[in-house]
Amino acid sequence: MVLGTYKDAISAKATDKSIQEVSQDGGIVTALLSYALDEKIIEGAVVAGPTEEMFKPEPVVALTSDEIISAAGTKYTFSPNVWALKVAVRQYGLEKVGTVAIPCQLMGIRKMQSYPFSTRFLADKIKFVVGIFCMENFPYASLETFVNEKLHSSMDVTLKMDIGKGKFWAYTDEGNLSIPLKETHGYEQAGCNICKDYTAELADVSTGSVGSPDGWSTVLKRTDNGSSIFDKAVEAGVIETKPIDSVKPGLGLLEKLSDGKKSKAADEIKKRVEMGLPVPF
Repeated sequence: MVLGTYKDAISAKATDKSIQEVSQDGGIVTALLSYALDEKIIEGAVVAGPTEEMFKPEPVVALTSDEIISAAGTKYTFSPNVWALKVAVRQYGLEKVGTVAIPCQLMGIRKMQSYPFSTRFLADKIKFVVGIFCMENFPYASLETFVNEKLHSSMDVTLKMDIGKGKFWAYTDEGNLSIPLKETHGYEQAGCNICKDYTAELADVSTGSVGSPDGWSTVLKRTDNGSSIFDKAVEAGVIETKPIDSVKPGLGLLEKLSDGKKSKAADEIKKRVEMGLPVPF
């Protein structure tokens, strides 16, 4: 399946106004992790938290819903959340940990859980993983290039970044600025070009904006655990949902982008193998 294995696909958004105000799209990651924490399904969550440099995140162990909400919003550069799982367990002493991860990080988490020989006191404590749709991830210097050089603006006045409608967007005090997405090609992390996973196929619940209207997120419920937590959050009124076939553009666009990423990655892997370069597949 081009989207990986999943039990159900829906369109959803958080009902909490405070989450809606700071989230990227429907606020599903923030709402789910906050709900899981409040209901003691997890004791803490490793999230990509803010730093003194705008849009340059670092992993933090959030122990309250407020701390999770303060980390809301997509960051288009890397946050080593997997590294901080060890901190959550060994320094904070958490027995039940949640986290948010992009596809490459999920591969590491699931491998760790499948072969926990060197992580036997860590792997079994990861209880809930929310995955984010991800086409590519950029070094922080690339984001500075987009904003400073291509958009002729500044990170200091940038309020939010987004990728949508074929463009990279920076919402600033000066207005909404954008460049065609094709101008960002070549600036991504090198590993992104051989990654076949767009929809975070190894997560408990995967989510992203593609397929749903503005202000909503597409959600793929993948595991029994993820489905249970998501459904309970809906029952509690934390999340509002719509059938995915009732919204536009729907799953067709998501399937197209996912298939495209798999095809491009396969071509790049073949090219690197022919050049004698190592690939992890």
